[in-house]
Amino acid sequence: MLKVNLYLFLFIFLPFALLAQHKISGKVTDSKKHPLPGVNISIKGTYDGATSKADGGFSFTTDATGDQVLTAVLTGYQLLEIKISTDNAEQLSVILRNDVNALRLVTISAGSFEASDSKKGTVLKPLDIVTTAGAGADITNAIKTLPGAQQANDREGLFVRGGTGYETQTLIDGMLVRNPYASTTPDIPGRGRFSPFLFKGTTFSSGGYSAQYGQALSSALVLESNDLPQRSSASIGLSVIGVSGGLENLSKDKKTSWGVEGDYTNLSPYYSVTNPRQTPNLGPEFVTASMNFRRKTSSTGLLKFYGYGNWGKLGFSSPSIEYPGDTESYKVRNGNIYTNMTYKENLGRDWRLYIGASFSTNSDNINTDTLIKAPVPTEIRIQSTLSQSRVMFTRNLGQFSSLRLGGEYQYATEKFSFNRTPFNYADNYVAGFTEADIYFTPSFVGRVGGRAEYSSVLERMNIAPRLSLAYKLNTLSQFSIAYGDYYQKPEPQYIRFDHGLGYMKATHYIASFQRVASDYTFRTEIFYKKYTDLVKTIPNYNNNGKGYAQGVEIFWRDRKTFKNVDYWISYSYLDTKRDYLNFPKEVQPDFAATHTASLVYKHFFPKLATNLGFTYTFATGRPYFNPNLPADKFMSEKTIDYHALGVSASYLTTIRKAFTVFVLSVSNAPGNKQVYGYHYSSDGLRRGEITPNLPRFVYIGMFMSIGTDRRQDVLNNF
Repeated sequence: MLKVNLYLFLFIFLPFALLAQHKISGKVTDSKKHPLPGVNISIKGTYDGATSKADGGFSFTTDATGDQVLTAVLTGYQLLEIKISTDNAEQLSVILRNDVNALRLVTISAGSFEASDSKKGTVLKPLDIVTTAGAGADITNAIKTLPGAQQANDREGLFVRGGTGYETQTLIDGMLVRNPYASTTPDIPGRGRFSPFLFKGTTFSSGGYSAQYGQALSSALVLESNDLPQRSSASIGLSVIGVSGGLENLSKDKKTSWGVEGDYTNLSPYYSVTNPRQTPNLGPEFVTASMNFRRKTSSTGLLKFYGYGNWGKLGFSSPSIEYPGDTESYKVRNGNIYTNMTYKENLGRDWRLYIGASFSTNSDNINTDTLIKAPVPTEIRIQSTLSQSRVMFTRNLGQFSSLRLGGEYQYATEKFSFNRTPFNYADNYVAGFTEADIYFTPSFVGRVGGRAEYSSVLERMNIAPRLSLAYKLNTLSQFSIAYGDYYQKPEPQYIRFDHGLGYMKATHYIASFQRVASDYTFRTEIFYKKYTDLVKTIPNYNNNGKGYAQGVEIFWRDRKTFKNVDYWISYSYLDTKRDYLNFPKEVQPDFAATHTASLVYKHFFPKLATNLGFTYTFATGRPYFNPNLPADKFMSEKTIDYHALGVSASYLTTIRKAFTVFVLSVSNAPGNKQVYGYHYSSDGLRRGEITPNLPRFVYIGMFMSIGTDRRQDVLNNF
């Protein structure tokens, strides 16, 4: 009887349910009426859409009613938005026009991955970063799957092409971030402070970068924050290590927005059941708060403000190698504030203005001790502040060429005390730059420029020329070369003891070839980098260090060969040696591996609304110092090869009106043994391995958003 009633119910009401949906169909062609496959077509503001087939045809249904906006997107073509009525939207004729800039115009690309810019061939979107297995939603960890980056996971920062983590600088909207990573303890890398969803664009430059940026010998990570949101939204996150929440509000006239976000992380419960290698004796516990403000000041003007604050404490203890039976303890309490305000506006007559200012402060209170043996702990206090301002004018020259000129000023203070003995200094840094992109033809461009810098603490000035050329071989392929000199002040830990040090210098030579289509990216690059004036600490502080790095890199990404699959492969060969710090001769440094490779695989199952992925990373062993060997064998031994396999799964659903994602992620799932180096006692008789604090990390979380649907971003990735 029940089954009969069910059939009766369906017979009566199913036709009405079907009638509530509207069919949208048609065909997409170019201006010459050639069918276009692979075009993403959707109703704006909904999840309803489809991808055009080989004959350009498409069809889907929608619950939306009345007048709607249909969008059509394909790399190499102009974005199309047309008004339709869902009551009469079958057999639509959609015509896309070529994007001249995308198809014909060559861009400067040597050494630079333009990530998250759909007009330049996207490499990594913010959601790519979040869904990369093993990356832990950390920008730096995701960038490590790209060529050029090393797997130096026992220390903070991006180690690129033979450079140290200090030689990579992070910038937000053109402004330097003095402390982009959370403070941590020795052998445990600090996590990046900023969420990838804050940024609409990410440029990872592994060399040969613009004269706009300075004080980075090896690499620049340039982050461009979001503009006004499309709508108001709220978010809630819950995981095994903490909670988070955020609110984003867009005014009714859509000219002003503000947002606040906060999160709390406590790793103590997690560590209490996972038995880490080092025993927690403080926290780890972190509180983060941030806010943003956006104001559209005119049709071409935009004011942005971003403020961030983080307070954390963590500490670990481990058996002493130097004193058998004793325990080494290290505790750090950190406070960090970063603020950033920028303003952009067209001035007329092809001139554009950019102004920026920021302030940041970071303090680390460190107590380190050998328990039992040393009754009084060692106290280290570090406080650094940075105030900076920046202005840049841009003028269009003809249809494609442009000129940029500007300057920046930084005032930095470094206060350091060791058991209350101070070592402080302040620095006034001034820089000016000019640079022009000159298009000889739409297929041939040259970028020429230079940068001049002066530091009061070094009492020195430098002038750094930069030159890049790029030639487009056809619609998809181009060849580029780049050359430039790059200077950087020595790390504060050396300047504070010797103000007589000078700039370190690196000269870059790069040649690259890339082929970028809507569904794949291929890129290969060779480089040579020469280091001079590196800091030496023996027999005293000086700039007599030197070195080099050279290598070959390959990157391949494919989104269409396998249905609902997105994967990329990267490989780096690195030959590098340097004589710096206390090295007795020029050798391969302990953070550099000769061969590094990554495979990132993501598979989306539409019927299950589930995304599965894995990331496999390999690196050959790194050199380490064994004090028991003679001087001519310095750094001659190497660690075991590095293997890591991260896996992740995310399930997309809705709970009431909240778009919800459940995430499961496991780093180093098989638990492969990873050794980054060794610590030796001063007599060389005992040593301890430097390994991850946990063999694997299991993350389970749930994220809910109201107003903004991250699920659609996931779907668009495939």
